[in-house]
Amino acid sequence: MASSLEKAKQNPDSMKAKILLAARKIFGEYGFHGTTTRMIAKAVDIDISTLYYHWGEKGDLYEAVIRDINEGMRKKLIEVEKIIHGRPLAERIEIAIDEMSDYLFEHPEISNLTLFRYFTKTRHGDQIDFQVPEFISDIAYSMGLAPKRKNVPLDARMKVLSIMNAIHNFVSGENFFRPMLGVDQEQYRREAKETLKFFNLSAFV
Repeated sequence: MASSLEKAKQNPDSMKAKILLAARKIFGEYGFHGTTTRMIAKAVDIDISTLYYHWGEKGDLYEAVIRDINEGMRKKLIEVEKIIHGRPLAERIEIAIDEMSDYLFEHPEISNLTLFRYFTKTRHGDQIDFQVPEFISDIAYSMGLAPKRKNVPLDARMKVLSIMNAIHNFVSGENFFRPMLGVDQEQYRREAKETLKFFNLSAFV
């Protein structure tokens, strides 16, 4: 039997899918503790009972959001790996930064929720969480920082963390940094990627 998340993904126009999309954005903006089911229901213009019918409690919906994010990240990493496979390290890093930055800028709730998880705990944390360790090892292998996917060395994982944390900070901080810098969205995102390449290419190549 298909799960609620599978049903939502199978039918993007369904009420389940609309609630999931709204939940991603609102959890990403306010975090687990700052979000209420009423906020999500209002965003979709439904009543609370309809939300509960489709997704259950807030914790159930949050878990679905995290699963959805994990699935999307996995697909994106597979896509990036196919693009960079066999290329020189410098090209791998440039392409990986471009691709992952663009993806996260289009889905800022991922970076926001990642940073929320650094500083907060939910009672559902032991049941479902971001698949960070697995993603880190996959990225390290794809970038050529480790010869195998399994048992990726600590220094390679730390290097990937430094890149991913920098991307998350640029993405999550966009609305704070742009007015400070006096630039529009297009310029900010372009310069963020160039800055990431400037530091990481010199560090890794």
